Amino acid sequence: MTEQEEGTLVETPGSAASSEASSSETTKADPYLQVRDLRVRFRTEDGVVRAVDGLSFGVERGRTLGIVGESGSGKSVTSLAVLGLHDPRRTEISGEILVGGRDVVGLSDAECRRLRGRDMAMVFQDPLSALHPYYSVGRQIAEAYRVHHPEAGRRAAWRRAVDMLDRVGIPQPARRAEQYPHEFSGGMRQRVMIAMALVNDPDLLVADEPTTALDVTVQAQILDLLADLQSEFNSAIVLITHDLGVVSQVADDVLVMYAGRAVEHGNVEQVLRRPQHPYTWGLLSSVPSLRGDASADLVPIRGNPPSLINLPPGCAFHPRCRYADRTDGRSSTERPELLPVAEAGHRVACHLPEVDRQRFYADEIAQVGVAP
Repeated sequence: MTEQEEGTLVETPGSAASSEASSSETTKADPYLQVRDLRVRFRTEDGVVRAVDGLSFGVERGRTLGIVGESGSGKSVTSLAVLGLHDPRRTEISGEILVGGRDVVGLSDAECRRLRGRDMAMVFQDPLSALHPYYSVGRQIAEAYRVHHPEAGRRAAWRRAVDMLDRVGIPQPARRAEQYPHEFSGGMRQRVMIAMALVNDPDLLVADEPTTALDVTVQAQILDLLADLQSEFNSAIVLITHDLGVVSQVADDVLVMYAGRAVEHGNVEQVLRRPQHPYTWGLLSSVPSLRGDASADLVPIRGNPPSLINLPPGCAFHPRCRYADRTDGRSSTERPELLPVAEAGHRVACHLPEVDRQRFYADEIAQVGVAP
Protein backbone atom coordinates (compact mmCIF):
# COMPACT_ATOMS: atom_id res chain seq x y z
CA MET A 1 0.00 0.00 0.00
CA THR A 2 1.36 3.37 -0.99
CA GLU A 3 2.47 5.57 1.90
CA GLN A 4 0.96 9.03 2.13
CA GLU A 5 0.87 11.99 4.41
CA GLU A 6 -2.29 11.96 6.49
CA GLY A 7 -4.98 14.22 5.03
CA THR A 8 -3.28 14.73 1.67
CA LEU A 9 -4.53 13.78 -1.74
CA VAL A 10 -2.70 11.00 -3.53
CA GLU A 11 -3.63 11.52 -7.13
CA THR A 12 -2.49 8.15 -8.45
CA PRO A 13 -5.12 5.48 -7.77
CA GLY A 14 -4.02 2.57 -5.65
CA SER A 15 -4.12 -1.12 -6.19
CA ALA A 16 -7.84 -1.30 -5.49
CA ALA A 17 -8.56 0.72 -8.60
CA SER A 18 -6.11 -1.27 -10.69
CA SER A 19 -8.03 -4.45 -9.91
CA GLU A 20 -11.05 -3.07 -11.75
CA ALA A 21 -10.46 -5.19 -14.82
CA SER A 22 -10.58 -8.37 -12.76
CA SER A 23 -14.29 -7.93 -11.96
CA SER A 24 -16.42 -10.13 -14.15
CA GLU A 25 -19.23 -8.74 -16.31
CA THR A 26 -21.67 -10.92 -14.40
CA THR A 27 -20.65 -9.32 -11.11
CA LYS A 28 -20.95 -5.81 -12.54
CA ALA A 29 -24.45 -6.57 -13.82
CA ASP A 30 -25.62 -7.76 -10.40
CA PRO A 31 -24.38 -5.47 -7.58
CA TYR A 32 -24.55 -6.97 -4.12
CA LEU A 33 -25.76 -3.59 -2.81
CA GLN A 34 -28.17 -1.72 -5.04
CA VAL A 35 -29.69 1.59 -3.87
CA ARG A 36 -32.47 2.98 -6.03
CA ASP A 37 -34.09 6.40 -5.62
CA LEU A 38 -33.44 6.44 -1.87
CA ARG A 39 -35.13 9.23 0.07
CA VAL A 40 -34.68 9.74 3.81
CA ARG A 41 -36.63 12.46 5.58
CA PHE A 42 -36.89 13.56 9.21
CA ARG A 43 -39.80 15.57 10.51
CA THR A 44 -38.81 18.38 12.87
CA GLU A 45 -40.52 21.40 14.41
CA ASP A 46 -38.88 23.59 11.78
CA GLY A 47 -39.92 21.43 8.84
CA VAL A 48 -39.00 18.29 6.93
CA VAL A 49 -35.27 17.57 6.66
CA ARG A 50 -34.59 15.97 3.28
CA ALA A 51 -31.35 14.29 4.31
CA VAL A 52 -31.18 12.01 1.26
CA ASP A 53 -33.12 13.01 -1.83
CA GLY A 54 -33.29 10.55 -4.71
CA LEU A 55 -29.96 8.72 -4.38
CA SER A 56 -29.05 5.71 -6.54
CA PHE A 57 -25.86 3.65 -6.72
CA GLY A 58 -24.58 0.09 -6.69
CA VAL A 59 -21.59 -1.75 -5.25
CA GLU A 60 -20.39 -5.07 -6.66
CA ARG A 61 -18.66 -7.81 -4.73
CA GLY A 62 -14.92 -7.31 -4.60
CA ARG A 63 -15.17 -3.54 -5.10
CA THR A 64 -14.96 -0.53 -2.80
CA LEU A 65 -17.17 2.53 -3.22
CA GLY A 66 -15.92 5.71 -1.57
CA ILE A 67 -18.64 8.22 -0.65
CA VAL A 68 -17.32 11.74 -0.14
CA GLY A 69 -18.76 15.15 0.58
CA GLU A 70 -18.96 17.83 3.24
CA SER A 71 -20.56 17.23 6.62
CA GLY A 72 -24.33 17.24 6.19
CA SER A 73 -24.26 15.93 2.63
CA GLY A 74 -26.12 12.75 3.57
CA LYS A 75 -23.29 10.21 3.67
CA SER A 76 -23.86 8.83 7.16
CA VAL A 77 -27.64 9.00 6.84
CA THR A 78 -27.32 6.82 3.74
CA SER A 79 -25.15 4.29 5.55
CA LEU A 80 -27.59 4.03 8.46
CA ALA A 81 -30.44 3.49 6.02
CA VAL A 82 -28.54 0.64 4.35
CA LEU A 83 -28.12 -1.07 7.73
CA GLY A 84 -31.75 -0.41 8.71
CA LEU A 85 -30.69 1.62 11.75
CA HIS A 86 -33.04 4.60 11.46
CA ASP A 87 -35.91 4.82 13.93
CA PRO A 88 -39.03 4.22 11.79
CA ARG A 89 -41.10 6.32 14.20
CA ARG A 90 -39.11 9.42 13.32
CA THR A 91 -37.87 8.67 9.81
CA GLU A 92 -39.56 8.40 6.43
CA ILE A 93 -37.64 6.15 4.03
CA SER A 94 -38.66 5.38 0.47
CA GLY A 95 -36.99 3.78 -2.50
CA GLU A 96 -35.14 0.48 -2.57
CA ILE A 97 -32.05 -0.80 -0.76
CA LEU A 98 -31.30 -4.26 -2.12
CA VAL A 99 -28.73 -6.26 -0.16
CA GLY A 100 -28.03 -9.55 -1.90
CA GLY A 101 -31.31 -9.10 -3.75
CA ARG A 102 -33.38 -8.49 -0.61
CA ASP A 103 -34.98 -5.09 -0.03
CA VAL A 104 -34.06 -3.70 3.39
CA VAL A 105 -36.62 -0.89 3.23
CA GLY A 106 -39.75 -1.99 5.08
CA LEU A 107 -38.18 -4.95 6.87
CA SER A 108 -39.06 -5.42 10.53
CA ASP A 109 -36.47 -4.81 13.23
CA ALA A 110 -36.11 -8.56 13.75
CA GLU A 111 -35.50 -9.18 10.06
CA CYS A 112 -32.91 -6.38 9.89
CA ARG A 113 -31.10 -7.79 12.92
CA ARG A 114 -30.80 -11.15 11.17
CA LEU A 115 -29.11 -9.44 8.23
CA ARG A 116 -26.87 -7.14 10.28
CA GLY A 117 -23.61 -8.76 11.25
CA ARG A 118 -24.05 -11.77 8.96
CA ASP A 119 -24.80 -10.28 5.52
CA MET A 120 -23.84 -6.68 6.26
CA ALA A 121 -21.97 -4.90 9.01
CA MET A 122 -20.87 -1.41 9.91
CA VAL A 123 -17.82 0.21 11.44
CA PHE A 124 -19.11 3.28 13.27
CA GLN A 125 -17.30 6.61 13.43
CA ASP A 126 -17.31 6.85 17.24
CA PRO A 127 -16.28 3.53 18.80
CA LEU A 128 -16.56 4.80 22.38
CA SER A 129 -20.29 5.37 22.04
CA ALA A 130 -20.82 2.22 19.97
CA LEU A 131 -19.13 -0.14 22.45
CA HIS A 132 -20.89 -1.07 25.71
CA PRO A 133 -18.93 0.28 28.69
CA TYR A 134 -19.98 -2.52 31.10
CA TYR A 135 -18.77 -5.53 29.12
CA SER A 136 -15.29 -6.59 28.10
CA VAL A 137 -14.45 -6.16 24.43
CA GLY A 138 -13.92 -9.90 24.09
CA ARG A 139 -17.41 -10.62 25.40
CA GLN A 140 -18.96 -8.10 23.04
CA ILE A 141 -17.22 -9.59 20.00
CA ALA A 142 -18.06 -13.13 21.11
CA GLU A 143 -21.74 -12.25 21.58
CA ALA A 144 -21.83 -10.68 18.12
CA TYR A 145 -20.52 -13.98 16.77
CA ARG A 146 -22.96 -16.18 18.69
CA VAL A 147 -25.98 -14.18 17.51
CA HIS A 148 -25.42 -15.60 14.04
CA HIS A 149 -23.75 -18.86 15.11
CA PRO A 150 -26.01 -20.16 17.91
CA GLU A 151 -24.41 -23.60 17.58
CA ALA A 152 -21.06 -22.19 18.73
CA GLY A 153 -20.25 -22.63 22.40
CA ARG A 154 -18.96 -19.86 24.62
CA ARG A 155 -15.39 -21.10 24.42
CA ALA A 156 -15.46 -21.29 20.63
CA ALA A 157 -16.94 -17.80 20.43
CA TRP A 158 -14.30 -16.48 22.83
CA ARG A 159 -11.52 -18.02 20.74
CA ARG A 160 -13.04 -16.38 17.68
CA ALA A 161 -13.06 -13.01 19.46
CA VAL A 162 -9.41 -13.35 20.49
CA ASP A 163 -8.49 -14.37 16.93
CA MET A 164 -10.26 -11.29 15.52
CA LEU A 165 -8.46 -8.98 17.96
CA ASP A 166 -5.19 -10.51 16.83
CA ARG A 167 -6.21 -10.12 13.20
CA VAL A 168 -6.80 -6.39 13.57
CA GLY A 169 -3.37 -5.94 15.14
CA ILE A 170 -4.12 -5.63 18.85
CA PRO A 171 -1.11 -6.91 20.83
CA GLN A 172 -1.61 -9.61 23.48
CA PRO A 173 -5.15 -10.25 22.24
CA ALA A 174 -5.99 -12.90 24.87
CA ARG A 175 -5.24 -10.45 27.68
CA ARG A 176 -6.78 -7.41 25.99
CA ALA A 177 -10.00 -9.34 25.31
CA GLU A 178 -10.62 -9.31 29.08
CA GLN A 179 -10.39 -5.52 29.21
CA TYR A 180 -13.09 -2.87 28.83
CA PRO A 181 -13.48 -0.14 26.19
CA HIS A 182 -12.25 2.65 28.48
CA GLU A 183 -8.94 0.80 28.86
CA PHE A 184 -8.18 1.14 25.15
CA SER A 185 -6.86 4.12 23.24
CA GLY A 186 -9.01 5.67 20.52
CA GLY A 187 -7.14 3.84 17.80
CA MET A 188 -7.40 0.52 19.63
CA ARG A 189 -11.13 1.02 20.17
CA GLN A 190 -11.53 1.54 16.44
CA ARG A 191 -9.72 -1.75 15.84
CA VAL A 192 -12.11 -3.45 18.25
CA MET A 193 -15.05 -2.06 16.26
CA ILE A 194 -13.56 -3.41 13.05
CA ALA A 195 -12.99 -6.81 14.68
CA MET A 196 -16.64 -6.88 15.76
CA ALA A 197 -17.79 -5.92 12.25
CA LEU A 198 -15.67 -8.61 10.62
CA VAL A 199 -16.31 -11.44 13.09
CA ASN A 200 -19.08 -12.97 10.93
CA ASP A 201 -17.33 -12.36 7.58
CA PRO A 202 -20.11 -10.16 6.15
CA ASP A 203 -20.62 -9.83 2.41
CA LEU A 204 -21.15 -6.05 2.74
CA LEU A 205 -19.11 -3.80 5.02
CA VAL A 206 -20.05 -0.15 5.55
CA ALA A 207 -17.19 1.81 7.11
CA ASP A 208 -18.04 5.31 8.35
CA GLU A 209 -14.77 7.22 8.77
CA PRO A 210 -12.89 4.08 9.92
CA THR A 211 -9.51 5.84 10.12
CA THR A 212 -10.65 8.92 12.04
CA ALA A 213 -8.19 9.97 14.78
CA LEU A 214 -5.67 7.30 13.76
CA ASP A 215 -2.07 8.11 12.96
CA VAL A 216 -0.86 7.43 9.43
CA THR A 217 0.82 4.12 10.31
CA VAL A 218 -2.25 2.69 12.01
CA GLN A 219 -4.42 4.09 9.23
CA ALA A 220 -2.43 2.13 6.66
CA GLN A 221 -2.76 -1.03 8.73
CA ILE A 222 -6.53 -0.64 9.00
CA LEU A 223 -6.88 -0.05 5.28
CA ASP A 224 -4.70 -3.08 4.58
CA LEU A 225 -6.93 -5.11 6.87
CA LEU A 226 -10.05 -4.07 4.98
CA ALA A 227 -8.33 -4.89 1.69
CA ASP A 228 -7.37 -8.34 3.00
CA LEU A 229 -10.97 -9.03 4.02
CA GLN A 230 -12.22 -7.99 0.63
CA SER A 231 -9.64 -10.13 -1.14
CA GLU A 232 -10.44 -13.19 0.98
CA PHE A 233 -14.23 -13.03 0.98
CA ASN A 234 -14.93 -10.96 -2.16
CA SER A 235 -16.88 -8.48 -0.03
CA ALA A 236 -18.47 -5.25 -1.17
CA ILE A 237 -17.26 -2.24 0.84
CA VAL A 238 -18.79 1.21 1.21
CA LEU A 239 -16.22 3.63 2.61
CA ILE A 240 -17.48 6.95 3.93
CA THR A 241 -14.72 9.46 4.52
CA HIS A 242 -13.62 13.08 4.29
CA ASP A 243 -10.08 11.99 3.40
CA LEU A 244 -9.65 12.07 -0.36
CA GLY A 245 -6.21 10.52 0.08
CA VAL A 246 -7.82 7.41 1.58
CA VAL A 247 -10.33 7.32 -1.27
CA SER A 248 -7.64 7.53 -3.92
CA GLN A 249 -5.69 4.80 -2.17
CA VAL A 250 -8.32 2.12 -1.61
CA ALA A 251 -11.52 2.88 -3.55
CA ASP A 252 -12.49 1.53 -6.94
CA ASP A 253 -15.40 3.91 -7.45
CA VAL A 254 -16.31 7.30 -6.00
CA LEU A 255 -19.71 8.85 -5.28
CA VAL A 256 -19.69 12.58 -4.54
CA MET A 257 -22.69 13.75 -2.52
CA TYR A 258 -24.02 17.25 -1.95
CA ALA A 259 -27.22 18.21 -0.11
CA GLY A 260 -28.44 14.62 -0.06
CA ARG A 261 -27.95 14.08 -3.78
CA ALA A 262 -25.32 12.49 -6.01
CA VAL A 263 -23.51 15.09 -8.11
CA GLU A 264 -20.79 12.87 -9.57
CA HIS A 265 -20.16 9.14 -9.83
CA GLY A 266 -17.44 7.18 -11.57
CA ASN A 267 -14.31 5.17 -11.00
CA VAL A 268 -11.55 6.68 -8.88
CA GLU A 269 -9.45 7.64 -11.90
CA GLN A 270 -12.32 9.54 -13.50
CA VAL A 271 -13.56 11.39 -10.43
CA LEU A 272 -10.20 12.31 -8.87
CA ARG A 273 -8.18 12.88 -12.04
CA ARG A 274 -10.83 14.09 -14.49
CA PRO A 275 -13.70 15.46 -12.37
CA GLN A 276 -16.65 17.04 -14.13
CA HIS A 277 -18.60 18.81 -11.36
CA PRO A 278 -17.64 22.20 -9.85
CA TYR A 279 -18.29 20.83 -6.36
CA THR A 280 -15.78 18.03 -6.91
CA TRP A 281 -13.29 20.62 -8.16
CA GLY A 282 -13.81 22.52 -4.94
CA LEU A 283 -13.17 19.44 -2.80
CA LEU A 284 -9.96 18.69 -4.68
CA SER A 285 -8.76 22.30 -4.64
CA SER A 286 -9.26 22.64 -0.88
CA VAL A 287 -6.82 19.86 0.15
CA PRO A 288 -3.04 19.67 -0.26
CA SER A 289 -1.55 17.66 -3.12
CA LEU A 290 1.72 15.77 -3.11
CA ARG A 291 2.35 16.97 -6.66
CA GLY A 292 1.17 20.53 -6.17
CA ASP A 293 3.06 23.76 -5.78
CA ALA A 294 3.90 24.06 -2.09
CA SER A 295 3.67 27.85 -2.28
CA ALA A 296 0.22 27.89 -3.90
CA ASP A 297 -2.77 28.79 -1.73
CA LEU A 298 -5.54 26.27 -1.26
CA VAL A 299 -8.88 27.36 -2.68
CA PRO A 300 -11.81 26.71 -0.30
CA ILE A 301 -15.38 26.33 -1.52
CA ARG A 302 -17.10 29.63 -0.94
CA GLY A 303 -20.24 29.88 1.16
CA ASN A 304 -21.86 27.22 3.33
CA PRO A 305 -23.85 24.06 2.64
CA PRO A 306 -27.58 24.73 2.24
CA SER A 307 -30.30 23.99 4.76
CA LEU A 308 -31.78 20.55 4.12
CA ILE A 309 -35.15 21.94 5.24
CA ASN A 310 -35.15 24.71 2.65
CA LEU A 311 -33.04 23.62 -0.31
CA PRO A 312 -32.48 26.16 -3.07
CA PRO A 313 -34.37 25.52 -6.31
CA GLY A 314 -32.60 23.98 -9.27
CA CYS A 315 -29.08 22.79 -8.60
CA ALA A 316 -28.54 22.81 -4.83
CA PHE A 317 -24.93 23.88 -5.38
CA HIS A 318 -25.68 26.88 -7.57
CA PRO A 319 -25.52 29.54 -4.77
CA ARG A 320 -21.87 28.52 -4.16
CA CYS A 321 -20.93 27.76 -7.78
CA ARG A 322 -18.73 30.24 -9.61
CA TYR A 323 -20.10 29.05 -12.94
CA ALA A 324 -23.84 29.18 -12.22
CA ASP A 325 -24.21 32.22 -14.48
CA ARG A 326 -22.94 30.19 -17.47
CA THR A 327 -26.06 27.99 -17.74
CA ASP A 328 -28.64 30.51 -19.03
CA GLY A 329 -30.48 30.46 -15.71
CA ARG A 330 -31.00 26.69 -15.62
CA SER A 331 -28.92 26.26 -12.47
CA SER A 332 -31.42 28.21 -10.38
CA THR A 333 -34.56 26.71 -11.93
CA GLU A 334 -33.90 23.11 -13.04
CA ARG A 335 -32.57 20.25 -10.97
CA PRO A 336 -29.81 18.57 -13.00
CA GLU A 337 -30.03 14.83 -13.54
CA LEU A 338 -27.08 12.48 -13.02
CA LEU A 339 -26.24 11.77 -16.66
CA PRO A 340 -23.38 9.97 -18.45
CA VAL A 341 -20.53 11.98 -19.91
CA ALA A 342 -18.31 11.00 -22.84
CA GLU A 343 -16.20 8.64 -20.73
CA ALA A 344 -17.95 5.33 -20.08
CA GLY A 345 -19.14 4.82 -16.51
CA HIS A 346 -18.71 8.48 -15.54
CA ARG A 347 -21.85 10.43 -14.61
CA VAL A 348 -22.35 14.02 -13.48
CA ALA A 349 -25.29 16.24 -12.48
CA CYS A 350 -24.39 19.63 -13.94
CA HIS A 351 -25.97 22.01 -16.46
CA LEU A 352 -22.60 23.18 -17.81
CA PRO A 353 -21.75 21.75 -21.25
CA GLU A 354 -19.04 19.11 -21.02
CA VAL A 355 -16.57 21.08 -23.15
CA ASP A 356 -16.93 24.05 -20.77
CA ARG A 357 -16.49 21.82 -17.72
CA GLN A 358 -13.18 20.53 -19.05
CA ARG A 359 -11.93 24.07 -19.69
CA PHE A 360 -13.08 25.40 -16.32
CA TYR A 361 -11.50 22.46 -14.50
CA ALA A 362 -8.13 23.22 -16.09
CA ASP A 363 -8.44 26.78 -14.77
CA GLU A 364 -9.40 25.56 -11.29
CA ILE A 365 -6.43 23.22 -10.99
CA ALA A 366 -4.06 25.88 -12.31
CA GLN A 367 -4.96 28.02 -9.28
CA VAL A 368 -3.49 25.46 -6.89
CA GLY A 369 -0.45 24.67 -9.00
CA VAL A 370 -1.34 21.17 -10.19
CA ALA A 371 -1.43 20.18 -13.82
CA PRO A 372 -4.74 18.50 -14.79
